[in-house]
Amino acid sequence: MSTAQTIAVGFDGSTHSESALRWALHFAVDNESSVLLVHAVGLLEHLGQRDVSVEFEETVQRLCLEAGIDRSRVRWHVSDGDACSVMLRVAASPTFATLLVVGTRGHGAHAGHLLGSTSLQLAEHSTVPLVIVPLNA
Repeated sequence: MSTAQTIAVGFDGSTHSESALRWALHFAVDNESSVLLVHAVGLLEHLGQRDVSVEFEETVQRLCLEAGIDRSRVRWHVSDGDACSVMLRVAASPTFATLLVVGTRGHGAHAGHLLGSTSLQLAEHSTVPLVIVPLNA
């Protein structure tokens, strides 16, 4: 990968998304890529008007330091919609993410399922390479 590559990581603050972000940051260091933290804002989040970039900044900063990546290479993309649709949109214009990375499950995990609905849908519909990172990888 060249420096113009963008890795989009689905991030909802869950431990699964932290594993995905950790993997993506290390991959970005090795490949001189930038990282786009993607967060889908659902209807319930609008009620609280949360600012996820502030809410999760401590976690993101910790993982960037751990990976040895400059925080300036990591930016946020917060968008309305379901997680799968938002992730698929960042692979298209104008973002053109060249790799999508998600955890096996997010906050809506159902016990006993290997993959969550978002990771499964992305595996079926992504037009760019997709990495599904297991917990604590």
